[in-house]
Amino acid sequence: MVAVCTTLLLPHRSFELLSAAAPQAPAVPSDGLEILEVRPSFFVIAGGGANVAVQVGDDGVVVVDAGSAAGAPAVLSAIKRISSKPIRYVIDTGPDADHVGGNEVLSKAGEKLFGGNAADRSAPILSAEGVLRHMAKSPAGGWPTEVFHYSRKSMYLNGEAIEVLHQPAAHTDSDVFAFFRRSDVVVAGDVLDTRQFPVIDVERGGSIQGEIVALNRLVDLAVPSVPVVTREAGTIVVPGHGHLLDQYDVVEYRDMVTIIRDRVRDLIKAGRSLTEVKAAQPAKGYMGRYGNQGGAWTTDRFIEAIYRSLAKEKS
Repeated sequence: MVAVCTTLLLPHRSFELLSAAAPQAPAVPSDGLEILEVRPSFFVIAGGGANVAVQVGDDGVVVVDAGSAAGAPAVLSAIKRISSKPIRYVIDTGPDADHVGGNEVLSKAGEKLFGGNAADRSAPILSAEGVLRHMAKSPAGGWPTEVFHYSRKSMYLNGEAIEVLHQPAAHTDSDVFAFFRRSDVVVAGDVLDTRQFPVIDVERGGSIQGEIVALNRLVDLAVPSVPVVTREAGTIVVPGHGHLLDQYDVVEYRDMVTIIRDRVRDLIKAGRSLTEVKAAQPAKGYMGRYGNQGGAWTTDRFIEAIYRSLAKEKS
């Protein structure tokens, strides 16, 4: 079962909790998933790894990021509790397994808008072109079925415009933002991860410069609650992992990444080696909040990714 989510809330903003969709939800659900109603027609499913965004309306359900393969049945169950309408689109914000692993399950549970034969009724999976390339060794059933290589793909579903905006060479070479314009929600994927320093996957085309460009674009897309700053309003940003953000939070994250980039760049200009750059601790002042000494993405790996990315651009 699925419980109402309170852990993803912005600390300075309150949201309507999902009660109608989960009237008898236990305090501790067996599958660990939670649902947060961000807007009347927009929800976030959390607790299974990557954040899963769900837009609902008369046309059906649009899902942004499908979560992992192992968590897909639970995510699908949560979506069905939000809406009985069919899934119409699955949008991938990037190629990581914890975002695309559930593609096949959600797509096959859905139904494309304009029918087709019985073997071709699954909901389309939309992504930047590079996601398909990065998924080449994964099961074909989860591959994107609609890809694009240009800067923007748009559609109009459930009474609002949806813009899928390519962010080249950021976390990877295949990241997108999904901007729901009437809902005023941007789903940012792993360009933004509030738990840690951003993952710059240099091997898959990511770069520190592209990451900062993407964060700057996100800052421009999001509108803060001004001039009435005490009002709980403004654009909501859904990161790939972690709690929901507003524009001020994105600015703070962008500034942190930019400051560390500048420190590493200055050390490189001074002729420092990678070992010397790491020893200088250019992430000092931010390691307590974003740093990891162990796990898949350590502070050392983040600094190395910046160093390699800047060296690659220099060459």
